[in-house]
Amino acid sequence: MKTVITLTAVFLCLLATAVAPPVATADEHPQRAVLVTGASSGIGLKITERLAAEGHFVYAGARKPEDIERLSAMDNVMGIRLDVTIQKEIDAAVELVRNEGRGLWGIINNAGVYAGGPMLEMSEDDLRFQLDVNIFGPYRVNKAFADLILESGGRFNVISSISGTLSGPGSGAYSMSKHAMEAYTDSLAAEMMMVGSPVKVSSIAPGNYKSRIAESACKRVLESGQLDNESRWPAYNARMVERCKDASRSEYPEPDDVADAALHAMFAENPKEHYMVVPVRSEAEWTIYKAIEEVVELNRGHEHSFTRDELVEMLDDELETGDGFERAMQRPRQ
Repeated sequence: MKTVITLTAVFLCLLATAVAPPVATADEHPQRAVLVTGASSGIGLKITERLAAEGHFVYAGARKPEDIERLSAMDNVMGIRLDVTIQKEIDAAVELVRNEGRGLWGIINNAGVYAGGPMLEMSEDDLRFQLDVNIFGPYRVNKAFADLILESGGRFNVISSISGTLSGPGSGAYSMSKHAMEAYTDSLAAEMMMVGSPVKVSSIAPGNYKSRIAESACKRVLESGQLDNESRWPAYNARMVERCKDASRSEYPEPDDVADAALHAMFAENPKEHYMVVPVRSEAEWTIYKAIEEVVELNRGHEHSFTRDELVEMLDDELETGDGFERAMQRPRQ
């Protein structure tokens, strides 16, 4: 009788791929220009500071004039107006970068928002807002700057989230957007490989770090009045109101580890396609267990289920070579 994969075997495989390698430093490379979207605070600001400190030049995207001015006052940084939902601003940013003459080595798509709410009650406007920034934003930016990245043979990076694996009550729209970014990374990376481009593509999935994303989300939802409306699940509204009383995320650490992963993804000779960066072991455990759960369910109860031995062989092969999936896709369909 066929059996399913053991949790231990999958855990070892996934854990091996989840730990980020050492950071590549600027000493290994000449100065390169990188665009960071959503650079005014949180993870985007931390990445901007690290890139600039390592001697690279950063085009730091922001929306508010005071943030652009503050960013431009930093060494090796030029603050630029860039709302990832406005094509005219993206096109103007492309023209500015071209005119500066430095070229562009990489893009770190960090701009993101959180729009919470039960999936059966969330308004279409809120869902559109969520997807417009988190999915269409990177799509627009990467497409607009594609020629510059292809010319340099550089990098496309996306700041995703462990919510690209985990989903829960009230965070469905956000998780949808991050699941999409994981798929986007896979497809774009495969396309670069297919055409023989040296461009590398990576997603970086942080856990809980200090940022302003929760403050912005709470401000938006409280001002909209939607928590005051009647709901099928009043307990959800009450929970959101309670959470928004302290949305500062001040208890979480600074996202230095995320900046480390971003530098590795941007400059390492062989970056990973997917990074998970979490501040505590429990967040890694949640994420890995969810991935294991999905593997087990996918393999259970159908005529093409793999035995435990077959699955362990696949895991060992992937751990040894790292290209098991690519070779499997090249074999004849049967």
